[in-house]
Amino acid sequence: MKISVIGTGYVGLVTGVVLAHLGNDVTCVEIDPHKLEMLRNGVPPIYEPGVEDLLRHGLEEGFLKISDSVVEATQASEIVFIAVGTPPATDGAPDLTAVRAVAVEIAKGIKQHTVVVNKSTVPVGSGDMVEEIILSAGVSPDLFDVVSNPEFLREGSAVRDTLEPDRIIIGVNRKDAASKLVELYAPLERPIMITDLNSAEMIKYASNSFLAMKISFINAISRICEECGANVADVSKGIGLDSRIGSQFLQAGLGWGGSCFPKDVQGLVKVSQQFGYDFKLLREVININADQTAHFVNRLRTRLGGFQGKTIALMGLAFKPNTDDIRDAKSLEVIETVLNEGGKVQAYDPVATENVKAIFPNITCVDGVYEVSKGADAIMIITEWNEFKQLDLGRLGKTMNSRIIFDGRRLYKQDYAEKHGFEYYTIGG
Repeated sequence: MKISVIGTGYVGLVTGVVLAHLGNDVTCVEIDPHKLEMLRNGVPPIYEPGVEDLLRHGLEEGFLKISDSVVEATQASEIVFIAVGTPPATDGAPDLTAVRAVAVEIAKGIKQHTVVVNKSTVPVGSGDMVEEIILSAGVSPDLFDVVSNPEFLREGSAVRDTLEPDRIIIGVNRKDAASKLVELYAPLERPIMITDLNSAEMIKYASNSFLAMKISFINAISRICEECGANVADVSKGIGLDSRIGSQFLQAGLGWGGSCFPKDVQGLVKVSQQFGYDFKLLREVININADQTAHFVNRLRTRLGGFQGKTIALMGLAFKPNTDDIRDAKSLEVIETVLNEGGKVQAYDPVATENVKAIFPNITCVDGVYEVSKGADAIMIITEWNEFKQLDLGRLGKTMNSRIIFDGRRLYKQDYAEKHGFEYYTIGG
């Protein structure tokens, strides 16, 4: 099939390179000159395992093209995916400026029947909005259909999630409009659910909000465990073994961040308000998450007697492993707090260092995990990168001022840390 993908962020680029990998003729559209040059040279502007290989292969084999024109790409396509950002506005509602602008450009390029697919995370009613924009540009309703096809990608495993999704949701106003996407996704042999536009848009928000709620729930339980002496890891395991609940997204930690959960949970709260419902449950999910990192940092502050003159070593900066994404990363909150209170920060992350340095140029970043602890008064583990899981804690602690670990991701056992002379503190313990 001839396909265009407008936007080359995590969703757009992964969608484009995977569809090209499956043998489709794909054009990815990017208007930023710097990103455009990178993509044409086979260099992705994001870090995501597997994407660079697929990008280079697609370009070399001719299945993938890079363009800066939405109009030209639309003219050559049967299916056009909208995959631009919908960041939260100042009031927390999703900002649809980019979606509207792309819809205007798509309307200029429609010359044959085109399926316009909202892949961006958008609130209920956005598909109807895109349809209205295209109709108002004078395009005949017989020449296009608007479809909602929400993504459920996890950064760090986005390629696999695209090739092996749990389900494929297709929302349409007209049943026949789904046929092109059903044909496109047939090679994946995954469950496909066809519903209406509004329901598809709600499924995306509801799914992410429910997962965020599970994380906030177990983090609230961890706070009780700290007070009563229970082991939150065992509590989580015991809960997760119930098939009605499941173990995924039930690990206590510093809380959720990234590009999806924060804006989608807040987005659903705002959408609910617009329809006259006060989603108090989700507002508390947000509050619990916001308090989790602050509580853990306060425990470290108390142990050290304040951050003035102290050096804190951070292991990990990205909001999760296998990505360089630092949007709503817990590291940013920790760094800001320590620096504002007169402390110093030195950090190591395999890929996200430069992104954080752009925000906090005064922190010290090192090239290896065993370098990060030199002269530190305490270590805080922020991101659960695999390379952190089997470290020689004896070696890590040799050059520290004091052997103190605050493990925000529960990577280690207390007895293992204490065996190497560390004071060990963790979430829920």
